[in-house]
Amino acid sequence: MTLRPPTSALRPPSRRAMRMGLPALMLGTLLGACSTGPHDSTGLARPQNKLLKEDRGATGGNDQLEKSGVNAYLWRGAIDTLSFMPFASADAIGGVILTDWYTPPATQNERFKITCFILSSDLRSDAVRVSVFRQVLQDGQWTDTPVAANTVSDITSKILTRARQLRADNGHKN
Repeated sequence: MTLRPPTSALRPPSRRAMRMGLPALMLGTLLGACSTGPHDSTGLARPQNKLLKEDRGATGGNDQLEKSGVNAYLWRGAIDTLSFMPFASADAIGGVILTDWYTPPATQNERFKITCFILSSDLRSDAVRVSVFRQVLQDGQWTDTPVAANTVSDITSKILTRARQLRADNGHKN
């Protein structure tokens, strides 16, 4: 008597079986990848925010930002104030923020770009330098035009106000 395996063992898996197994395999792979970080006492992975590690200078800690000569309150104030625009580059150590061109929703024929430099570790008005660039669309070409006289001072004031607010929120007086 010859023993033969059941016919189901010789048949390749059906498409339905493969479709059912693939999501389970993918889910297992994804869940396995999530567990590589540090865990808390419940066994769940703790969320990690690398920016929090870089930006501790706002609390007066001895970290890279404070050592760089950039005031962390001014840095955070500038980031918060300019956050309505897309950032092209932001370097916390160098104290430089460059935005990309921004077109206000109300005026589609003009656009703005801002550069902001944090120049000191002191929270002073001369520690922030802001430049605003404006272009107007004329005959299908973007043309450089001057900004209103108070634009730069208004943005600088908002950055300083936000920096002072952050400093006060951190428990400092004045």
